[in-house]
Amino acid sequence: MPASLRRPVMTDPAAQACPCGSGASYARCCGPLHEGAEARDAEALMRSRYSAYVLEKPDYLQRSWHASTRPAQLSTDDDAIAGTTWLGLSVKSHRVTGADTAEVEFVARFRIGGASAQRMHERSRFVREDGHWYYLDGEVG
Repeated sequence: MPASLRRPVMTDPAAQACPCGSGASYARCCGPLHEGAEARDAEALMRSRYSAYVLEKPDYLQRSWHASTRPAQLSTDDDAIAGTTWLGLSVKSHRVTGADTAEVEFVARFRIGGASAQRMHERSRFVREDGHWYYLDGEVG
């Protein structure tokens, strides 16, 4: 097959579309947050956390979780990470609820093992402390 008809192979994951569904590349969206950049708002943090589940980054999930509600440990063996295939994210709303608080409502689609796809609808709460956004908790409905 002539080279002009071959599909280019994307070997750089940073150039691929971000798993959060923003439409931006991973390098311009969640990648910098995973590397230590600050989220501009609660929605950006929530999207980066979804991408961290997709990409199996439990250390980032721990760092972005508020200390008052953070689990003692997360690993790639945890149920929400191991064996879960994340299928997509739809952000329904982002609402500022105070000077340093916000809520993000979203639906995440996923599949565990070979089971049918499922949906998780959550309204997550976020808090900003010293300029850093953190996931506080969520109400699944």
